[in-house]
Amino acid sequence: MMKLSSLLATSSAIAISLVASQAVYAQTAQTAVAEANDEPALEVVVVTAQKRTENLQDTPIAVSVLGAQALEDRGVKSLADLGNGVIPSLKVAPFFSRPGALIMNIRGIGVLSDSNQPARDQGVGVYVDGVYLGRPQGLGVALYDIASIEVLKGPQGTLFGRNTSGGAVNIVTKKPSGKLKLSATAGVSNFDGRKAELHLDLPEFANLSAKLDAVVTERNGWVDNPLEGAEDYGGYSRRGIRLGLLWQPIDNFSADYAYDDGYDATSTLFMQLLEVGTFRQAARAPAQPNRIKASHTGLPQQLSIGETSGHRLGADWSITDSLRLKYIGSSRKLDQSQWDNANFAQSMSTQSGVFTNVGLGRYSLSFVKQDQLSHELQLIGETERLKYVAGALYYQEKAEERAGAFNTAVFTDAIGQNYSILALDYYNQRVDRGTEVKTTSTGVFGQFTYNPPILNDKLHVTLGGRWTKDEKVGSLFIVNGALPVVNGIAAARKLDASWERFDPLFNVSFDLTDDIMLYAKRSSGYKSGGANSRSLFYAAFNPESVSMNEIGMKAEFWNRRARLNLAAYNGVYEDIQLDFFAQYIQLDPVTGQTLTTLRTTSETINAPGEGDISGFEAELTLVATDRLTLSASYANNMVNIPATINPFRQPNGQFITVPIPIYQVYTPEHSGSISGDYEAPFMGMTLVAHVDANYDNGYYANYTDVAYDPVTRAVTVPQPKGDPSFNVNARISLTDIVVGDAIGTISLWSRNLLDEEHVFYRVKSPIQGTSGFFNEPRTFGLEVKLKM
Repeated sequence: MMKLSSLLATSSAIAISLVASQAVYAQTAQTAVAEANDEPALEVVVVTAQKRTENLQDTPIAVSVLGAQALEDRGVKSLADLGNGVIPSLKVAPFFSRPGALIMNIRGIGVLSDSNQPARDQGVGVYVDGVYLGRPQGLGVALYDIASIEVLKGPQGTLFGRNTSGGAVNIVTKKPSGKLKLSATAGVSNFDGRKAELHLDLPEFANLSAKLDAVVTERNGWVDNPLEGAEDYGGYSRRGIRLGLLWQPIDNFSADYAYDDGYDATSTLFMQLLEVGTFRQAARAPAQPNRIKASHTGLPQQLSIGETSGHRLGADWSITDSLRLKYIGSSRKLDQSQWDNANFAQSMSTQSGVFTNVGLGRYSLSFVKQDQLSHELQLIGETERLKYVAGALYYQEKAEERAGAFNTAVFTDAIGQNYSILALDYYNQRVDRGTEVKTTSTGVFGQFTYNPPILNDKLHVTLGGRWTKDEKVGSLFIVNGALPVVNGIAAARKLDASWERFDPLFNVSFDLTDDIMLYAKRSSGYKSGGANSRSLFYAAFNPESVSMNEIGMKAEFWNRRARLNLAAYNGVYEDIQLDFFAQYIQLDPVTGQTLTTLRTTSETINAPGEGDISGFEAELTLVATDRLTLSASYANNMVNIPATINPFRQPNGQFITVPIPIYQVYTPEHSGSISGDYEAPFMGMTLVAHVDANYDNGYYANYTDVAYDPVTRAVTVPQPKGDPSFNVNARISLTDIVVGDAIGTISLWSRNLLDEEHVFYRVKSPIQGTSGFFNEPRTFGLEVKLKM
């Protein structure tokens, strides 16, 4: 692994050489080429990453942006569709086999352990129009009429606050325009896919504008489940409606309101047996190294359903031409069920080789309810040489979960070829764990950028900071269908913890030319502390944090037909939240032998030592001709976490005294994306074509090497990485078709055009063998759109 100092030195040299060459080239081009209106040029990209609207190239932080057209070209209907690597430093994946809850990592930071619990959080914050979404459940809902998705890379603790140690995903929706507009889309695809969208803008009346968005998208699964009446694997049905209102009674004041209601029904992904385990024999489902179209075993499977709704109220008052006061308030609700019966490929085996009465089809269930409330004030202003933003935030969240697991079938013969479905009431099974928690977070922040009267006004210095206090109060009130029992006492395990933090920011930028900016930044962020629902003690663990140094360049050249943005970073990863398996037993006081196994659990610690983070990112956009635009991006993300000792007793009654290697999960070291967009007139209409290709070299899905031999219970088996991936998406459209008073567009599209297959999640144990999740096969479809 390249040393951090070497990486930064190399990146600095690259940046300096590029800056020097591009500065000369840009100045030459500016004088040689007149600025004609018909000269092809890049569009200005507008972002709100610093709580104000500004040009991407004037924003001294690493930000990647997907606009409305880019989202349509890539077939992005929900955040889950960003998982194919269109933004290399962002990794989006389902939580295990459950598409209803998403894992999000930026620069390798975000999720290391199980964040799918009420008292735990992710390290990447997701925001919609300034409103933080507090749970990973519900993130898979269909996106409404999106103006842009901004991916802010690196810690965003100053302006965005808690749970942004990896970065933030900022989703900006389209606001009511006050003009009559209508856009309607209908589409079909393979796997019986259907899609319909309606976006209606109404004319302004009495200073009030309104906008209605409705979307429906659904598709059957791509792995057949042979059990009659059961859901196939990998299907979804999403729908939602959003109403937006904008009131502008006077020129310097506006208020906006939005209500959304979403429904996200998904069937679990299929975990495929890839390799038979060393110590057990597989029954019924043979190992298959390639992606299959149908399961060998039909088992119960129903849809996991997420229902989300929320209200948002905003106000924007321009007190003067240079001073604004903004308010964002929101209340949201979430109700998510998760039905996961995809893991039976690992459970249908036995060490003895006799399968009679061995259970299979382990149904893992989780029911989560959450509601949240937030209020934020922002004061945004500027003078001749000072830009500033200051504000305060209050956030409260109440969440609860009830979860359990049980077998849904049993083998009826010794060789494991026949089985029967158990007659069970799935809604009346034992609850293995029940937790509830109330989270309260308050914070104040400020960021100030000063342009001193030196160096021809090209220097900009930014200082910022945020103070935050988090409090979590809750309980673990059910363990295996009853109250938790600790030291012979049956009682709910209480959580009552609070933490305070200050996250500073320092940034200095320099305008080398009108089109080239250099910057250096130091920032920090954290992921909140909490408690592990799978534990016995429900003990609080502390926040984990990231401090990062970053240098970068933002440049436009060739008469603004080319844009090159570079960033290199390194940092420190501290108090890392790690989960370890532990077994609580009762020992004989005389012999020291195990009398009773109380419970095998997962406990969380803050690991000692510091992890290292480093990487390099590059984005290039080029208007090659007036009809062709090319883009390319690359990311090298490296996370090194120190080996850590598992401090808990193991199933063999012993302790492990050797540090265990820890791998960062959902983080490919190398990833990249290229795309091309072409547009040309065609028979009085316009032909538009898009293609993008995305690559990564695979990543770990489990962060430890530990897997236990069934005899010695002490064998460490290396966990394998997922496969490298190469995914191509394409879309071709014929637009500007005159249909009465409307303009029509017909599009053909495909995701995973080459039908490439890879295992993105792979897990291995000597007992159960190797299993994993494959990526989706090729999907394709036809869409028709009318706009007026």
